Amino acid sequence: MAERKIIAVVGATGAQGGGLVRAIQADPSGQFQARALTRDVNSPAAQALAALGAELVAANVDDAESLRRAFEGAYGAYCVTFFWDHFSPERELAQARAMADAAKATGLQHVIWSTLEDTRDYLDLHDERMPLIGLYRVPHFDAKGEANGFFRAARVPTTFLLTSFYWDNFIGFGMAPQPGPDGVRAITLPMDEVPLPGIAAEDIGRCAYGILQRPELVGQTIGIAGEHLTGTQMAAALATTLGCEVRYNAISPDAYRGLGFPGAEDLGNMFQFKRDFSPVFCAARSVARSRELNPQLQTFAQWLAAHREPLRAASGLG
Repeated sequence: MAERKIIAVVGATGAQGGGLVRAIQADPSGQFQARALTRDVNSPAAQALAALGAELVAANVDDAESLRRAFEGAYGAYCVTFFWDHFSPERELAQARAMADAAKATGLQHVIWSTLEDTRDYLDLHDERMPLIGLYRVPHFDAKGEANGFFRAARVPTTFLLTSFYWDNFIGFGMAPQPGPDGVRAITLPMDEVPLPGIAAEDIGRCAYGILQRPELVGQTIGIAGEHLTGTQMAAALATTLGCEVRYNAISPDAYRGLGFPGAEDLGNMFQFKRDFSPVFCAARSVARSRELNPQLQTFAQWLAAHREPLRAASGLG
């Protein structure tokens, strides 16, 4: 049997990286081997990946030398940052540059960079439609989009992966249906009736694995989504799964920015960008192409059915 191609997976215990590690290890062909990069190889999440046969390697995206060591001898890598760990676009840029430099230094043949649009390409710094946040419109988008240039400048063989709204946010990011003053549960988004591309987090990893098996996709930008749904459609599907009324509370971006939780201004701008530039944002995320890469791609209804109990708990339904 040919030697397996090692894929170094940054953020292996996170949503995107974990999905990719599981997809690699579940492939009966065994043509790839996951190398799971994590800050703590002894954590329960890391040990769960080891139980699947993944190789564990200690690495930190803030430590360039640890990344270079972790990439050594690999065929490819999945590179991702987690803005919500520190809320710093500058730190995210530094992490992306370190990954690009490590990929170049170790001669990787295929890198996936999990990126997003730089919204400043659509709204310059003088546009008054949404507030600036320092030098950015949507910091957790813009820094990733800006960092695309690091991989291109280093001439790293890269596929640029545009992700979508995680449906998992309805469980773990405080977005579950919550009761209003009248006791009726609602989801709150500043999207009007504009469709929002969404995807199950685990399907991001599966789509990424589909990309890694196709070296001809190097150099391309590929957007993925499980479905494009309006707030009204998502609320109706949630109601069916939870067995209770769920409304869609469509508020303004200004109101969302004023909700007061950490990152509310960033997310308010993000949703406004997705709303105001919906045709181009949705067009960049093809459901058909996502299913081609990942035949197991879930619809929202399928994902809801598989996560009914945690959704009920997050919604306060026991």
